[in-house]
Amino acid sequence: MISAQALLFDMDGTLVDSGPAIEECWAQWVEEYGIDRARFAEVIGHGIPARQIAARLLPAEEVAAATDRLEQLEIDRAPSLRVLPGTRELLASLPDESWAIVTSCTRPLAEARVKAVGIDPPMLITADDVRAGKPDPEPYLLAARRLGADPAGCVVFEDAPAGLASARAAGARTVAVTTTAPAAELDADVVVADLESVECAPAGSVLSVRITV
Repeated sequence: MISAQALLFDMDGTLVDSGPAIEECWAQWVEEYGIDRARFAEVIGHGIPARQIAARLLPAEEVAAATDRLEQLEIDRAPSLRVLPGTRELLASLPDESWAIVTSCTRPLAEARVKAVGIDPPMLITADDVRAGKPDPEPYLLAARRLGADPAGCVVFEDAPAGLASARAAGARTVAVTTTAPAAELDADVVVADLESVECAPAGSVLSVRITV
């Protein structure tokens, strides 16, 4: 049993099954911009903001337009997405003031995805809200601050090494789900298959989190 002030969730691969759609969009984007696939494979990293990846692949003057193009490709595919197991049940059990989604997506893309799958987060932290995205701790530090929580009192749910690194650097406890990467690649306090392994209930001023491994 874990006692927590707040729960912070990554979106893609943690709450939303968007992996196949993301891969299709990146593949089309790489082809459109004539990017070497070997170079792309060296740079791409799940959980890292697209603008940071584009900046390593394209001339500076092309990054903004290229990022906008990728965003539109992904927004167009949002209606095909679905939630991952355990998502609806866990989120429904949480008081609004106790949780947030923290994503590397831009706000328009994040809003398109949560709307498509029927999630209504009380707080949504996106790549547009921070100067440095994951694996920098800024996204999770910002979420904790806006919720009025101590980062050390937060539990972060992530599926990607970059997101887990961000959470650890922020001082939060971490739970990894193996929906995207194998357990061996996930440096977390606890590793589970998906959110079906997590139950939560208010316990006074904190949350009582039960995790079945």
